[in-house]
Amino acid sequence: MAKKEEWRLERDSMGEIKVPADKYWGAQSERSFENFKIGTEKMPMEVIRAFAYLKKSAAQANEALDKLDKKRCQIIGKVCDEILKGKLDGNFPLAVWQTGSGTQSNMNVNEVIAHRGNELAGEALLHPNDHVNMSQSSNDTFPTAMHIAAVWELEKQLLPALDELVAAFKKLEKANKGIVTTGRTHLQDAVPVAFSQEISGWRTMLERNRQEIKAAEKGLLELALGGTAVGTGLNAPKGFDKKVAGYIAKNTGFSFVTAPNKFHALTSLDDMVFAHGALKALAANLMKMANDVRWLASGPRDGLGEITIPANEPGSSIMPGKVNPTQCEAVTMVAVQVMGNDAAIGFAASQGNFQLNVFLPVTIYNFLQSVRLLGDVMVAFRKNCVVGIKANKEKMAHNLHNSLMLVTALSPYIGYDKCAQVAKLAFKENISLKEAVLKLGFMEEGEFDKVFHPEKMV
Repeated sequence: MAKKEEWRLERDSMGEIKVPADKYWGAQSERSFENFKIGTEKMPMEVIRAFAYLKKSAAQANEALDKLDKKRCQIIGKVCDEILKGKLDGNFPLAVWQTGSGTQSNMNVNEVIAHRGNELAGEALLHPNDHVNMSQSSNDTFPTAMHIAAVWELEKQLLPALDELVAAFKKLEKANKGIVTTGRTHLQDAVPVAFSQEISGWRTMLERNRQEIKAAEKGLLELALGGTAVGTGLNAPKGFDKKVAGYIAKNTGFSFVTAPNKFHALTSLDDMVFAHGALKALAANLMKMANDVRWLASGPRDGLGEITIPANEPGSSIMPGKVNPTQCEAVTMVAVQVMGNDAAIGFAASQGNFQLNVFLPVTIYNFLQSVRLLGDVMVAFRKNCVVGIKANKEKMAHNLHNSLMLVTALSPYIGYDKCAQVAKLAFKENISLKEAVLKLGFMEEGEFDKVFHPEKMV
């Protein structure tokens, strides 16, 4: 029995090259695979699937504009559907660290579609450049795939996780109505606050973040496709840009439109910068919330201990019984990574030269990593921490009534300066505010009792 060939010869404009026989990619993909063995980061599959929507839609637009015959259009669409179902996942091996325009990943998709399409057709029907890449350039397809992938992941992964976390905080807020605790500013005791009010602040942060992300999506819904190489639309038929945007919108279910200025769409990454800025704002708020939770849960005996959180796993290899706020720590690490990604995206966006930015792969890699991490960590934080938060009512009440800043309630009656004297005396002699007021002679006992009600200060 003859040994199965491990390689096949593929040819491009630079000549012949060996390609693994069991893969659908071609010569240009192989050259990129061999020349950019840098790091372990591969082009995200979210981008590849965005390309599948793009290539299918481009074929449909080209057919509608009498540029591509129906048979080729259908075969391209069929292969794109296989990509979307994950059937061809092993055929996209290229590194993020490749040409800055993403040309090699565009060609990787073109070659896989052409080779698989020809296999399905049983004949040499498709050429990766002439048919699959018809009316397109890598310079307008990669920015388009970036926007498709960004919108898809925001809508399908991040926003649902965000909405579920908001719902969890709403439930927690309702469950803790009526509980009054110590407010804190500058990490120092402040006037009282309802625990539900504190939770409402967390909830509203997330709700505002959602509004900011949706506002940023408007720019991401504009597509560069149709600009071809430099924005002029060379080699694309008239009306292709609007037609293909319409098909992308139909195929994805999102309201994509053609960008009104293709010269801007090819050279600028400001839509990505703006959208990732909203992700950075979400990361900042999650950092704040996670820190609040772990501070409030600190202890269990020698910290604040005003709330308890789920004990998910042992916290120490040497201290028996220790439990740590690990979910909070995961949230804060993700937040730091997202902030770092934001810096990388900002630097990348500043490097557009003339008609093209050539920092596209690193931009979308960082953007999608942020979306993925934020979505995942919000799910984990909700399931493994937030839903299990319990108020320690006794500790809250103790801290509340022990707070010197309750003296603020007396300010309308004896004035700011006398209240300051009361607080200082109470702290110095370790006595209650009432004892200090009476010792200083600023109020009678009955008068103090009448106006001093910490639970009503919220």
